Amino acid sequence: MSWGTDLWDQFENLDKHTQWGIDFLERYAKFVKERLEIEQVYAKQLRNLVKKYCPKRSKEDEPRFTSCLSFYSILNELNDYAGQREVVAEEMGHNVFGELMRYSQDLKAERKHHLQEGRRTQQHLDQCWKHMDNSKKKFERECKEAEKSQMMYERLDNDVNATKSDVEKAKSQLYQRQHMVEESKNEYAAQLQNFNSEQWKHFNVVIPQIFKNLQDMDERRTVKLGETYRTFAEVERRVIPIVSKCLEGMVTAAKNVDERKDSAIVVESFKSGFEPPVDFPFEDFSQNIQRTGSDSTIGTPKTEGGKPDPKIAISRTKNKLWLFGKKPKAPTLEDLSHLPPEQRRKKLLQKIDELNKELQKEMDQRDALNKMKGVYEKNPQMGDPGSLQPKISETICNMEKLRSEIHKNESWLAEVEGKHGSRSERPSSADVNHHAPQGRESPEGSYTDDHSQEHRAPPQPDPHDFDDEFDDDDPLPAIGHCKALYSFDGSNEGTLVMNENEVLYVIEEDKGDGWTRVRKQNGVEGYIPTSYVEITLEKNSKGAVTYI
Repeated sequence: MSWGTDLWDQFENLDKHTQWGIDFLERYAKFVKERLEIEQVYAKQLRNLVKKYCPKRSKEDEPRFTSCLSFYSILNELNDYAGQREVVAEEMGHNVFGELMRYSQDLKAERKHHLQEGRRTQQHLDQCWKHMDNSKKKFERECKEAEKSQMMYERLDNDVNATKSDVEKAKSQLYQRQHMVEESKNEYAAQLQNFNSEQWKHFNVVIPQIFKNLQDMDERRTVKLGETYRTFAEVERRVIPIVSKCLEGMVTAAKNVDERKDSAIVVESFKSGFEPPVDFPFEDFSQNIQRTGSDSTIGTPKTEGGKPDPKIAISRTKNKLWLFGKKPKAPTLEDLSHLPPEQRRKKLLQKIDELNKELQKEMDQRDALNKMKGVYEKNPQMGDPGSLQPKISETICNMEKLRSEIHKNESWLAEVEGKHGSRSERPSSADVNHHAPQGRESPEGSYTDDHSQEHRAPPQPDPHDFDDEFDDDDPLPAIGHCKALYSFDGSNEGTLVMNENEVLYVIEEDKGDGWTRVRKQNGVEGYIPTSYVEITLEKNSKGAVTYI
């Protein structure tokens, strides 16, 4: 069916219908817009909900219970689900709403063009009809005037009293009118023929083509609506696999809840390491009262001397009563001794691990700076090697501080674990090449675990032991000398206090652990960091060697 042939006379109705079609398309676009706004608000509310219930405490304080971890996993999956709702809103806005609004503007412009063309054609046909109608009326007027002239001529021609000049004049007017009738008749016929031709062309060629264009436009609008309906559904369908994964993740998180593991975490978190309190001894205050023989049969626990030892009772009850009531708040100490043994051990392990990570970072930075310095020394045009020395020195100082902290915490850890060894003995001469002084880095990058070190300050060695060690053997000969680049406090056992620019004798080279054994001018020996001095060997060395 064609609008051009079946609806040739329904121009106004087609005008209304095409306008309704565009209005309907824009109404659907408005529906899509409101739908995507709902998705956006929904996604935003979900994200706010997730943010509200996500843990805001530090990573250290995060609960490790499986129920909590599963809940956080569910929150993450819900956050991903909210992201998919945002994807739906974005694609609806771009592929459906945006496309419909652009297409609506194109339809309006096309419809306007076709309707204007139809109105111009109608106006042309109306103009042809007016010309034809005017020529027809003129022809009718000329015929009536000619009839009047003919009647006048016939009346004068039959009137015997009329003069010949009047008759001739009437005859001349009759001829003139008849000529004008012929001209108006020919003009009317031509206008009539032209109008009929234009009218046939209008209703059989022009209008059908215009209406066909309108029909094609309306059908394309319908097809576009069907496509956007399908796109509307496809947008939802495309996110279903990811949404399903989010839901599967929530189900998996629910399956990961383990009540026994949570119970074990409670034990691990709060276990103090203390032994349960023992029975309180009976304190007999009637010892000084004389008793009869029958009374002496009452058995009462006695201690030596007949009196209970108050120290035993006090020691058994000291720091235990809080187990049955409110625990007193202990001050926070650097060595964490305010914590129960088990909790203290865990905290110390955690702190040592963090310090080791920081130390590794500093070591990596030192190595990188040394490599860069080597490149600068080989290629001076790339940079000044001396400009890197302050940063290298700062890195080395940071490493020493971290090593000291690690050693201190390892000593506290050894105290907790009950590793009580001798702290005042220096390594024997056979072990000097294999063990660094306390707090020194080993060749593998680890640190000497001298668990016998006290946790507050390194103990001073027994002067008799120290003297005996060096008095038994002859002093080691000096193999070179060194100049201090930096000051060193020598806080650890076996190390020396060193001032900047101080010159010392080298009596034992660095064995790869970062420490060199030296002797002061006053004969005191000990270890110093190799990286803190510039060493010049007198033997097996062609020149000064600086260890960084």
